[in-house]
Amino acid sequence: MSERTDTITPLDAEAVRTQGLTKRYGEHLAVDAVSLTVRRGEVYGFLGPNGAGKTTTLRMILGLIRPTGGTATVLGRPAGTPAVNRRVGALIEGPGFYPYLSGRDNLRVLARYRRVGEDDVNRVLARVDLAGRAADAFKTYSLGMKQRLGVAAALLGDPGLLILDEPTNGLDPAGVGDMRRLLTELAAAGHTVLLSSHMLSEVQETCDRVGVINRGRLVAEATVDDLRGAGGLRVRAEPLERALAVSTRLAGDEVTVADGALHLRVDPGRAAELTRALVAADVDVHEIRPVERSLEEVFFEMTAAEEEDR
Repeated sequence: MSERTDTITPLDAEAVRTQGLTKRYGEHLAVDAVSLTVRRGEVYGFLGPNGAGKTTTLRMILGLIRPTGGTATVLGRPAGTPAVNRRVGALIEGPGFYPYLSGRDNLRVLARYRRVGEDDVNRVLARVDLAGRAADAFKTYSLGMKQRLGVAAALLGDPGLLILDEPTNGLDPAGVGDMRRLLTELAAAGHTVLLSSHMLSEVQETCDRVGVINRGRLVAEATVDDLRGAGGLRVRAEPLERALAVSTRLAGDEVTVADGALHLRVDPGRAAELTRALVAADVDVHEIRPVERSLEEVFFEMTAAEEEDR
């Protein structure tokens, strides 16, 4: 008779995989057949407008609520199983702590449940820069400090997978930068991080890949660079009408006019080709430079396109 084990699948496996994950509340379809993959050792950004289904999806991945349909596998096991829960740290919908206990004592309570010692409590307090305020009551903490204590709680036990819902909420710019560095360090140390965030500039700087959800549907999943595309060119030239005609011959409908300049969504490597064509057409070129699309621009394009399709 074979012996049952709690062994997690090999390190090269996916950390999270959902297939057709669905959640319905009565007539409301909150999450609509979401299939996403989070690879081990990466920082994965989960993006979407408020009410898009991000938190509901994360709660199903953690086994906190049951899906109406589909499956979620975490670290090679069904979501919510004890073997998985011991390897996952989470911060969902803001931290909840005892208001009259100190930050350290709140973590001590959680450490007992996770079966970790005092040394680990001190480690995570230092990791989120709260050691100096660890003896103060939680109710005296600012919103940013409360958020950092929530991340510290998620780090107890040194979990292989962190699932963080808006971890930069309430942080000032310096705190956001510190959180970004922490997430990068965790990934470099072999941790996997799945985070939702509305701070797209931070996601662009921090995440390896992103998934975009809108109205409960996953509308894109790719690396940040792939989503942003190859960028384009910004051209200031006179006469503008002739420059537009030349650019349109080269780039088709990928040319727009804004603020007195041409914007071409083409490979920036075509700058020399475009310059030659403009000069040959007796166009004075005052400026031609590459531009990059931000993740924020791509995100709003995607969500706006989804709205138009419905």
